[in-house]
Amino acid sequence: MFLEFFSSVPGGKAWTSFRFIAAFIACVLAMPAAAGSKKKSVPTPAAKPQDQKIALDLSKIVWPNPPAITRIRWLKQFTGEKIDAAATKKIAAKQKWLQHIGGKKPQAQQDLDIPFQLLRPFGLAVDSKGKIYVADQSVGAVFIFDAENSAVQMIRNRHEASFGLIYGLAMDDNDRLFVSDLKLHHIAVFDAKHQQETSFGADVLGRPGGLAIDRENRFLYVVDTDKDVVDVFDADSFKLLRQIGTPGKKHALTDQGTFSLPSNVAVDNEGNVYVTDTLNDRVEIFDADGNFISTFGRNGDGPGYFQRPKGIAIDPDGHIWVVDGTQDRVQVFNREGQLLIYFGTHGEWPGMFMAANDICIDKHNRVFVSEQFLGRVQMFRYVSDAEAEKERTRREGKGETPAPQKEVAAARQRIPRV
Repeated sequence: MFLEFFSSVPGGKAWTSFRFIAAFIACVLAMPAAAGSKKKSVPTPAAKPQDQKIALDLSKIVWPNPPAITRIRWLKQFTGEKIDAAATKKIAAKQKWLQHIGGKKPQAQQDLDIPFQLLRPFGLAVDSKGKIYVADQSVGAVFIFDAENSAVQMIRNRHEASFGLIYGLAMDDNDRLFVSDLKLHHIAVFDAKHQQETSFGADVLGRPGGLAIDRENRFLYVVDTDKDVVDVFDADSFKLLRQIGTPGKKHALTDQGTFSLPSNVAVDNEGNVYVTDTLNDRVEIFDADGNFISTFGRNGDGPGYFQRPKGIAIDPDGHIWVVDGTQDRVQVFNREGQLLIYFGTHGEWPGMFMAANDICIDKHNRVFVSEQFLGRVQMFRYVSDAEAEKERTRREGKGETPAPQKEVAAARQRIPRV
């Protein structure tokens, strides 16, 4: 429309103005050529905000906020095998060349050449050497991470194992690995060398989910999400010993001692059993004989409440860690159900979660949390009660001036202390 307006009156003032503007533009465009061959330095454009890198000191990701004594510290994350772009490109070129000459590898063999990444990690376990085991449903494999050197091993479907839809993991004191399979309705058992020994439970289990093992009493606890029960097996003979809960009510029960779509289970040092009763938004506690002890939790979106509790673990001090899959939050309680501390929210940064699912705590107080949508496992360090007390004594001995009372109160309000 700009050109149409001026060309509509060729004899008028507008036309004259247009010719003047055109001549002016031509002069401007000709100026660099007329200025000679001397080049002028062009200033480097300022970096756009989205191009600027943010320096983040990951060692400072702790809970609660300073000046309170740290009780949880973020350490690192695991996402899968290392991806070498150059090597991957060479592999693709080689496969294309083999295909061209009619020597294409079988698909199963091609899969081995591709670096595997976590897609939908669920169950977690740790062996006696500190290696982290992660069950991934989408990949159809158990990833084995070494936190010290970032090396990755795998137990893969159609290669080292035959999986349907894996979910939960548990490890005994001989590094024997138990893997629950929702599709095959059984528990697969692997030895310390990752060779499958056997499977069991297909005649009993509906949809086996979370697993936990009582190493002292040799009980293997299997959550059956379909039947709303926890099955208790002998961890050596694999014989079914008893059931906790009432089966066959289609997730409709709310009474104490019953479940509605339970997800995971954990065992403390005394043999007590903790179950996340997901649809009832609570945690239920039983003794080693399966007798109901107590329960805590109810539906809500604030601290101390649940909206679909999933993973559960017990630390060496007896605190109960519960992953909330809807709120993407990890909450820590004492035996009475009192909230001690919590961390996490929706997000992709370290310490945030996207569809958090399971949790595992090893003998070194390392805490692992799996999340589905980002396909990763984050590792934290729990500062024990004894370590925290030692730090508190050190501060008092040095006579360090405590932070202003107002700042301490604000910190406690944001994140309660253990």
